[in-house]
Amino acid sequence: MKSLTDLQNGESLEDVILEPVSRLDLIKYAGASGDYNPIHTIDDEAKKTGLPGIIAHGMWTMGNLAKLFTPYYEDGFIQDYTIRFKGMVFLNDVLTLKAIVQDVRETHMDFKVYAINQDGKEVIKGKVKFLTYK
Repeated sequence: MKSLTDLQNGESLEDVILEPVSRLDLIKYAGASGDYNPIHTIDDEAKKTGLPGIIAHGMWTMGNLAKLFTPYYEDGFIQDYTIRFKGMVFLNDVLTLKAIVQDVRETHMDFKVYAINQDGKEVIKGKVKFLTYK
């Protein structure tokens, strides 16, 4: 595997494809985060608000983006993370996580990050500032 610090502007990290979103994922996240809003775990409650069914927590999706950088913990760490939510994530959605190098500096690297669903729709996008140890 190539070192993160060997990447140049425009190059991408290896995509991460998540397992289909499951109800159990969202129940576990609700417990871990303390976000028990029923639109994330109870179909009837989500439908009462006009949704077709439960939706994933936005922060669950955001947190998963960090998996892009897990293989590079020896190269540095995520210092800053800016995200914009663009769409909802539903049960059984399959998300592909992506990161593209935007700028390489002496002390850090800037990445454009995003998640797209199985239909090619961008559901979240943002920027990551990754501090390097070099």
